Amino acid sequence: MAQTNKRDVNLLDPITSTLVSDLRQAIDDQDRDRLIQLLEPIHQADIADLLEQIDPGLRHSAIELWGQDVDGEVLSELVEPVQAEVMAQLEPRQLAATLQNLESDDLVDLIEDLDADVREAILNTLDEANRAAVEQSLRYPKNSAGRLMQREIVMLPAHWNVGEAIDHMRDSKDLPEDFYHLILTDPKAQLKGMVALGRLMASNRMTQLTEITDDDCRFVRVTESQQNVAYTFNQYHLISAPVVDDHDRVAGMITIDDAMAVLDEEAEEDILRLAGVGDESLSERVSEVAVQRFPWLIVNLATAVLASMVIDQFSQTIETLVALAVLMPIVASMGGNAGTQSLTVAVRALATRDLTRSNAFRVIRRETFVGLFNGVVFATISGIIGLIWFDTLILGFVMGLAMIITMTAAAIAGILIPITFHRIRIDPALASGVFLTTVTDCIGFLAFLGLATMILL
Repeated sequence: MAQTNKRDVNLLDPITSTLVSDLRQAIDDQDRDRLIQLLEPIHQADIADLLEQIDPGLRHSAIELWGQDVDGEVLSELVEPVQAEVMAQLEPRQLAATLQNLESDDLVDLIEDLDADVREAILNTLDEANRAAVEQSLRYPKNSAGRLMQREIVMLPAHWNVGEAIDHMRDSKDLPEDFYHLILTDPKAQLKGMVALGRLMASNRMTQLTEITDDDCRFVRVTESQQNVAYTFNQYHLISAPVVDDHDRVAGMITIDDAMAVLDEEAEEDILRLAGVGDESLSERVSEVAVQRFPWLIVNLATAVLASMVIDQFSQTIETLVALAVLMPIVASMGGNAGTQSLTVAVRALATRDLTRSNAFRVIRRETFVGLFNGVVFATISGIIGLIWFDTLILGFVMGLAMIITMTAAAIAGILIPITFHRIRIDPALASGVFLTTVTDCIGFLAFLGLATMILL
């Protein structure tokens, strides 16, 4: 009786210090068999995590000792900076051997940015059909469905019945490792429908495939952006979708794992950009990270100078009443936080296409009233703080009124700025944060110090 290779699914499955210690010992001893023994029971995605988390020197030694057995699936799971580093370490022939058994979509993703000679060496290891398929995918725009799709699909004539389809699959020696639908085409390879494997297996052998096709056959064009592909999968709960060319001929298939990877990548990119951070990973060197962050820090410095110029206009007011200098950061900070809340909601809603022209005014109105409501609440709290702290009722009143103005303006800016950038086709996550900081600081200081000048002096 054949034994099943069972694995305990531990959702927390940490890369333990013991594993790293054993790996280091195997490398120090140059014990290749021990290294392979340690890595063999670990999933490729977890091996990729392990390689990303250890220091670069140890990673280099591990790849060197692992040698010809480096798994192409592991390379496809690595983050880009580490992936590029590991691939550069491998000889072209060794790299070709490592990658040649990957599915076409993973192979395209790995080799698209390689030097021409290394890419050619890898392509030369493929059979004629696979090479032609990969080269065709590389001709499509980057970050398009044509680059994302896999060529390994089950494509059958639309006039077949269930029995013919099952017999064909049983006799085929090159079925995809994982697939969920059969693609039906006419003699010109034009898409005619899809059949889910579940419906196929539940149907009588004589049933025509056209009788059990999916009622809602969603497909994407080869030139469609991967962001739109991911949105389609998420919006319509797809497991897989055929990709067609300009003549409606089937070119490949995109599966749920690829679409979810794009969604995850887009969400991560939005978070990083909102913080003014580039596309970096924990494995990058200090100098690389510092260079990526430097431009945004320069922009922030410029906006801070602008806010300071606003303060400078009221220097005499501050000199007369030093308490204003103590309370200014509270007003600016609350405005910044209120604006960031609106900004985060807006950027995410734009990314998921929940915020559109049809509901933009309603959302702007909602955020305005939310800012106003919170402004009134915190104005009361801040006014009491000002009264208790400096024993001056009028100062508490000024601070509360400034808080209302600042938090309302911040909420409005937090929603309007990303919408404006989206309309002029600039990524809202990339530029909104800097402008929001400038607006909230300037309005906060102007409102607080301006009111103080008019009322207190």
